[in-house]
Amino acid sequence: MATGQRKDPLRNFRFRIEIDGIQQAGFSDATGFDSTIDVIEYREGTDPTHVRKLSGLTKYGNITLKWGQTDSLDLYNWHKEAIAGSIQRRNLSIIVVDEAGNDKARWDFVGAWPTKYDAPDFNAKGNEIAIESIEIVHEGMTRVS
Repeated sequence: MATGQRKDPLRNFRFRIEIDGIQQAGFSDATGFDSTIDVIEYREGTDPTHVRKLSGLTKYGNITLKWGQTDSLDLYNWHKEAIAGSIQRRNLSIIVVDEAGNDKARWDFVGAWPTKYDAPDFNAKGNEIAIESIEIVHEGMTRVS
């Protein structure tokens, strides 16, 4: 890297979310997207006195999205369809944006569908924003950029 050039870390508050066929803006949180590979411990009788570590199933964490309540029912209706037994699997992307508005990091998720919806809590004495949330399961995660 030349003198004077540096790569600053991306900010965690500038992001957008794309979900096939759903227009929703203003997410305040996107959490829980991770992947874990199960470890299988294995030992044969003639092996040394330690176990071998083999790779097992890959598991993906559920994604939780939170947003300030609006009159949009798109995400709620997606969950309502799942309750009715019609699972609509969609592709989903979470994109981190830099200060100039350029896409810098992207995670793509396949086979996503909502497993849980949380309506906002209300308090007549408060002055907070009403926050809705949805928990989404998926079948695969890829960091594209």
